[in-house]
Amino acid sequence: MKKTPIASAMLSAMLPSGTLIAPQGNSQTASNEKRGFYSMKAAAGGVAELILYGDVGWDFTAKQIATDLRAMGKITQLKAYIQSGGGDVIDGMAIYNILARWPCQKSICIESIAASMASVICMAFDVVIMPSNAFLMIHSNWGGAVGTAEDLREYADLLDKWRASMGKAYQDKAKGKLSEEQLAQFFKADTWLSAQEAVALGLADQIIEPLQLAASIDPKRLQEYENMPEKLKALFAMQGNTSIPAPAPIAAPNAQLPAPAPLPAQPDAATIQAAAIAFNTQRMTGINAAFAAFPQLADLKNECLADANINADIAKDRILAKLGENTTPCAVQPKSVIIHASNGNIVGDSIRAQLMARSGHTKAEASNNYSSYTMLELARASLLDRGIGCAGFNKMDMVGLAFTHSSSDFGNILLDVANKSVLMGWETAEETFERWTKKGQLGNFNIAKRIGLGDFNSLRQVREGAEYKYVTVGDHAQQIALATYGELFSITRQAIINDDMSMLTDIPMKMGFAAKGTIGDLVYAVLTKNPPMADGKTLFHNEHGNLGSGAPSVAALDANRMLMRKQKSGNRPLNIRPEFVLCPVALETTFNQIIKSSSVKGADVNSGIANPIQNFAEVIAEPRLDDNSTVQWFLSAGQGRDTIEVAYLDGIDTPYIEQQQGFTIDGVATKVRIDAGVAPLDYRGLVKSTGV
Repeated sequence: MKKTPIASAMLSAMLPSGTLIAPQGNSQTASNEKRGFYSMKAAAGGVAELILYGDVGWDFTAKQIATDLRAMGKITQLKAYIQSGGGDVIDGMAIYNILARWPCQKSICIESIAASMASVICMAFDVVIMPSNAFLMIHSNWGGAVGTAEDLREYADLLDKWRASMGKAYQDKAKGKLSEEQLAQFFKADTWLSAQEAVALGLADQIIEPLQLAASIDPKRLQEYENMPEKLKALFAMQGNTSIPAPAPIAAPNAQLPAPAPLPAQPDAATIQAAAIAFNTQRMTGINAAFAAFPQLADLKNECLADANINADIAKDRILAKLGENTTPCAVQPKSVIIHASNGNIVGDSIRAQLMARSGHTKAEASNNYSSYTMLELARASLLDRGIGCAGFNKMDMVGLAFTHSSSDFGNILLDVANKSVLMGWETAEETFERWTKKGQLGNFNIAKRIGLGDFNSLRQVREGAEYKYVTVGDHAQQIALATYGELFSITRQAIINDDMSMLTDIPMKMGFAAKGTIGDLVYAVLTKNPPMADGKTLFHNEHGNLGSGAPSVAALDANRMLMRKQKSGNRPLNIRPEFVLCPVALETTFNQIIKSSSVKGADVNSGIANPIQNFAEVIAEPRLDDNSTVQWFLSAGQGRDTIEVAYLDGIDTPYIEQQQGFTIDGVATKVRIDAGVAPLDYRGLVKSTGV
């Protein structure tokens, strides 16, 4: 029979002929008890946070990580934290491959130790960060087999292939700094690399201040490693891990060295056979449980029990396939199977598709089995279809369980739908500031300085053989800084029970309206409040040459246009042309008549006097200006010039929502937030008319 290693947390075996033990990345024993911690959650600005504490393949698995990454949707950055003594090679390589190919910026911080397969996983990240007291441990994978000589040779070849895969991960990260000879030496014994050594080899990128050791590694696992640095043993001792052996005393000169420690005992045949029997018993129990409700499939059950390669999950697939034979669909089926979001999560994606359709964000799909479900029924389905029993729960408790159970993604689905509604509100809000302001980007919340139009005069002549001189920037650079604007709302259990879709549509959409309106308030407040500039004078000031007068007329528009055209940087004219007239709604019709007319008001039609300012600028009417004055109006240069900048954090010019930490099972509390800064860049490019 074909002999394939079975990956498992414990010693795994396959009977009857060749008995194989799954390749392991670290110690030769492991506990079924989970000691670590795993978490993946969304943070602000498209960032996801991943925590990997404990044993690879036990405390966190490739399946968990792949499922959670897909559920995150589009992320721009993944920040991970790891504390692990290693674990299963097969699961570890799967985790490495998943993370290496995930399309985003990735960084990982080694809290204190990334040993064995945990060190391989770190190689999938663009940036590996190590505290100065952390360690990266590399060694070869191990495994065992009991069988014929051919079995043993085949298994040895398999171990070599896994080791080659691990080696490639290290070398890909090192980018030429780690030679084949060095890597081969690292694989011969447990090799502990300090943060400084790891950076020198290209296996890490940054060193930070030392951290306290996290208590998520089983001391028994670390005891089985060789060559552990004395500093690391001392670090464990400071944390109270007295089970880590103290450093051996240094031998006196010419003293007889102690005998080398015996190698860890290999499992004997009886131990291996007992493990194999336990595995097979567990497999058969799972298969029997899967067939318990289908006595008519006794023959298929016997086939599954007889095949050592079939476990309970495969048996369930066989049951579904058998039940589907010779059946006729009750309605015409679509030509292709639809799996929403293409991530294989049929239950969650179908629930998401139904709520998106009910919210008006997508079209309803006839193939969706949940298309007629209310929110209460969808909450129940999110539990039952994942095998989570909720019999005996009242409605309130059942919905609360759907929000909080680790296997249910109901809360995240509601968050996705609400986020769509927020974005719809933002995108459909009728705001005028985006048509004429300059869009910018800031990377943090520190005060930034912007260079305006007047900070550079004409370029200086460079004589033959002379040196170029550095330009000096004036002291009147303008300041701009980000601020955060947001509100909270909650999707309660009562809203789910009452099937109140407004909590997913109307309220988030109106918050999207409000988010864009907030930016509009900030922009037009600059025009109406006339803030001081860096030179100590207000934005619109006689000494700035941008304060005009006159009610709407050809003459007034032309006079204020000339003010803008004559604006200078030092002695050099900037030749700025106005492209927008910003006016209160009370003057909108008047300005359109003046600017769009082909003739001058009051002149004889046949006089031949043409309108000299016809179509010279676009009229933008803004009711916020009416609130301040119904007669004042403004001229603005073209979009992108140094007028008023609207800057967003990392250029993300849409609001986003996130779950608030620490809320109860009464619902999902969400926060709508946008990070933006608004400031005038230069007084040139803007002109104000007092209107009289």
